[in-house]
Formats: sequence, structure tokens, C-alpha cells
Amino acid sequence: MKEFMLIFRMKDVEDFKPTPEQIQERLNWLAGIAAQNKLVDHGNSLLPFSGSAATIRTGGVVTDGPYTEIKEFIVGYVIIRAETIDEAVELVKDSPIFKLGGNVEIREVLKR
Repeated sequence: MKEFMLIFRMKDVEDFKPTPEQIQERLNWLAGIAAQNKLVDHGNSLLPFSGSAATIRTGGVVTDGPYTEIKEFIVGYVIIRAETIDEAVELVKDSPIFKLGGNVEIREVLKR
């Protein structure tokens, strides 16, 4: 089986404070994936970028936060197990992030 990283993105994350119901919905969604033995790592949520992020470029140039061109911010990640990208897509289709206007990028993890 392959592993896929689910990268969760949203706009306007600085003022976003999930409600207890939204948190529970996310936990229930992850529990459903775990019940299928497809959850590799429950991942983490990421703090809003102000004051807690830096970008380092070639030559050691350091700037605060992510690239300024970014219109959507990474708010968290999860790693799942699936046979194919299509199976991973099916597991993601009912993610609660879509109700919040977010999206999910799915990337296969390169195993070494």
C-alpha cells in the first residue's frame, strides 16, 4: 500500500477558531479513516503564520511567514494509506474542511 499526505488549505485563517462541533466532526472523520486501518499519522494543525513561520531561500535569505504570493494557507496535514490516488481521493471526499471553504491537496509520500 502507498502512503499519501493530505495537505489542508484554507483562506482567511488568522481569524478562524473552530467550534467544538467542527473539531468533533474532524475527529469523527479521522476515526472513520482509522477504522479502515488507513490512517498512518493523524498529523497536526498548524498555527496561523503571523509570528510563527519563516521562509528560508537559497543563499540563506530568511523572511517572516510563507511566500506572500500564497492565497491559501496550509492549516494542517494527515498521512493516510491507500492502494491508489483514486482511493485516497475517495477517502477525502467527505472531509469537513470543504464545509469551511477549504481544500485538500493529496500527494504521494516518497518512501526511501
